[in-house]
Amino acid sequence: MSFDWRAIELRDWFPVPYETTGFALKRWILLDANRLAVTGALLTSVFTTFLLLSTFWTFEIQTLLTDTRTVQTILNTLLSGMILLVSIVVSINSIVLSHDITSVENQENRIQGAIKFRRNLGDLTDNGENPSNPSSFLRAMSKTISARAQELTKELDGAEQDFVEDIEEFVTSVSEAAERLGAVEETSGAEFAVLWKGIGFDYGSHIERSRTLDSSREASTERFDDLIEAFELFAIGKEYFKTLYYTKEVSQLSQTLLVVALPAILFNAATIITINGRVFPDGQILGIPVLQPFIAVAFTISFAPYLVLTAYVLRLSTVARLTASRGIFSLD
Repeated sequence: MSFDWRAIELRDWFPVPYETTGFALKRWILLDANRLAVTGALLTSVFTTFLLLSTFWTFEIQTLLTDTRTVQTILNTLLSGMILLVSIVVSINSIVLSHDITSVENQENRIQGAIKFRRNLGDLTDNGENPSNPSSFLRAMSKTISARAQELTKELDGAEQDFVEDIEEFVTSVSEAAERLGAVEETSGAEFAVLWKGIGFDYGSHIERSRTLDSSREASTERFDDLIEAFELFAIGKEYFKTLYYTKEVSQLSQTLLVVALPAILFNAATIITINGRVFPDGQILGIPVLQPFIAVAFTISFAPYLVLTAYVLRLSTVARLTASRGIFSLD
């Protein structure tokens, strides 16, 4: 395995540069990165900030910790907020998962809809493929869309030159987009990258352009209808996989938050007891009183549940915002 391939596999945990877009730190934080990696980066930033404050304002911070109740008040507020935050997120998770808790009739309709979709997908593809995961689905739809787009060039005899040029330009555009859609091998190493490749495919503009070109002829052709059918089937599959992503992401958020919150609450409560009892650690570390790094650790751990929530909501909100402009209707 080459060094470049190993670097790509680490993209979930480190912002590895892309060959096409270079070092995209913003994209890594918002989309590509594992949410635990983003949480760790945020925790490191918070802890470093507190240490820098302790370094530059050592006397003031020491006075603040020993002669006032400001720190205790903040920690008490964070403690209450952590308990409330866990309750709210778990409630949201229950609402999301309640979609799967329904009547037998609704379950039957859901299963029948899934079976019908897989049957239509098998009929649509040349070799009757029935993909069951995002990677195979994108590869199958990429081949189908590209093949049906190429079919549009087979009935251009006698057409006007301007129309022929428009068709050729459209076919080239669709084929290139379909090729990028099916190149799932290039996304190895990022858990979210394959799913995002499908979510980011702008099928709405291609459907609109197909209908415009189709209506420009006196007689409509079935080839345009076939291509539009492929786009519509892709749209259904994309929305379904996006729903699965939201369910999985919210479930992971709740699970991670519960695991992080309990130690954070216990450490926060222990810190409050220590400060109220004035059982302060003595000594220095690199010229800084041990008390200040201890408080920095306490604040960092107390912020951990909020930073976990931040890491997950950053991607959830980014996906919601970007996919709102990629469909048949958009707000742009």
